[in-house]
Parts: sequence; structure tokens; C-alpha cells
Amino acid sequence: MNYRRLGRTNLEVSEISLGTVELGMKYGIVLDGEPEQPSEETAAKLLHRALDLGVNFIDTARLYGEAEAIIGRVLKPRRQEFVLASKVPHFAAENLSPPALRTRVCESVEESLRQLQSDVVDVMMIHSVSGAAIQYEDLFGTLEELRARGWLRFLGASVYGVETAIQVIESRYADCIQIAYSALDRRPEQHVLPLALEKDVGVVARSVLLKGVLSPRRHALPEQLSELKSFAGQLEQLCGDLPELAYRYVLASPAVATALVGTNHIEELEKALQYASLGTLPEPVLDQLRMMSISIEDLLNPATWPPL
Repeated sequence: MNYRRLGRTNLEVSEISLGTVELGMKYGIVLDGEPEQPSEETAAKLLHRALDLGVNFIDTARLYGEAEAIIGRVLKPRRQEFVLASKVPHFAAENLSPPALRTRVCESVEESLRQLQSDVVDVMMIHSVSGAAIQYEDLFGTLEELRARGWLRFLGASVYGVETAIQVIESRYADCIQIAYSALDRRPEQHVLPLALEKDVGVVARSVLLKGVLSPRRHALPEQLSELKSFAGQLEQLCGDLPELAYRYVLASPAVATALVGTNHIEELEKALQYASLGTLPEPVLDQLRMMSISIEDLLNPATWPPL
């Protein structure tokens, strides 16, 4: 396992990390015959296998169903072996006053600590940051108070969109940022990734497989996403193995500290580790990939997709 510095946190994190949304709720492309959510026994095997393989960054969130509770029950005896990242909702839809927002944030963090059975969360991010309606100052200000109490070590945000990512990186609060970044969605490359390097803000890359599009699961996508399936097929011709291309491409960026593997299958995690060990893709492959692009940008945002 290779480890990289997570920006100014100075945490050394595994370049492949584990995302746990699929452990706590239905997510992604579920094939016929698969359970919508793994059993806790299956989740436990995955979590322990991840740590045994050297994965030391585990990402979860208050909004990931039962994920925090499962992590707490399963990994409490091994808590010192990994960097724990979670997320607090932004509560924008509730249009709260600053005092009410502060209360909700504190309650959310307290519940995360209780479910995770931990005294501290190493990295607490604001979840799904996008749009001007989010009260950045009040949210981060409250998290700063909780950091002063010793409940949190570092702060960040999980963001959507280039403009929001830039806004968060340029704030004085974010030690790290989680962004959607993949061989399909290369929008962060022009401004976001260089700025993160300049500001020493750690980057956690999510959606590396774009919710399964860059994997054999793409064949189960509905007809409305046929362009995505077709484009993924073109990329497959460059490398022969779409997930390999996906992970090796994202990890080629010096700004990326770790790439999340969102899975409930041990073999998928193990394969991602194998791909990472191969290093950067050959330059001719990278050159060809960079000349290809999706014509409809909305296809890169799973929020615009029909139900899977």
C-alpha cells in the first residue's frame, strides 16, 4: 500500500480508501440477484479486510443510513488503526436561524460520535455542499467550536461543482475537500486540483467509477443513459479494464491524496488495490483519453439520472 499526505492535515492516508455508503443504504447500480444492502456480517468482513490490507482512511456520513453504526460496532477495537472521516448535513433546506443551525450541527456530530463509538472524528466534512443557500460561516464556525472541544481534528467539505469547490478551498476553514473526479468527469483538472495543491488542501476523490459506469455494471444502466454506456465502452478500448483505467487515471494526479472505493464486495476493493499498485497509465493512453469528452455535461451528475 502506498500512502500520501492529506494536505495540511499532515495525515498519511492510503491512496485507496473505503467509502461506506453501500454498507448503510441502497446505492449505485444493484444487479439482479444482489441484496440492496449487505448483511452486517458481510460488512464486517469487508471492513476488517480493508484494514488488514493497509487501507487506513474510512469515509462515512450521518446520512449514510446505518453505516456509522456498523462501523462503530465492527471497528471499535481497531479504532486506532485508521483515519475516520464523516459528514454533517448542511441543513440548508430547513432555512434555520444561526442558533438553530448551530444546535442541529452539534446534535449531528454528537450522534455521529455515539454511533461510531469514538471520542473523536479525524475529519468532519459538511455534506453535499453546493449553492449559495448554504451558511458556510455558521456551519464551519460551529465545527470549529467542536474542534476546540476535541471532538474533531480536521474540517472539510464534500462538494458538487467546480465553483463551489473553489469557494471551499479558498475559505480559511477547509483542511481537505472531497470531490467527484473520474476519467469521465475531468472538470476539476483545470482549476480545482491546481488550487488545492497551491493552498495545501487535501483532496479525497469520490465517484471514481461514476456510480458504476466505469465498470461492468454499466450494462445495467437504463436506456436514458445510453451515451454514458457508449462512452464507457470507448474508454474500455484504451485499457481493456475500465476500473483499472479509472483508478490509475485519478491517482495520476499529484493533488489527489486518496481515491474512495465505494463497494460492499471484498474482491472489488482488492482489485482497486491491485490497480493502484500499477502506477500511472501509459502516456499514449492518457493522451487519447484526454481527447475524448462527454457531450452532455449533466450526464456526469448522478442526481440528474433516472432511478436505477
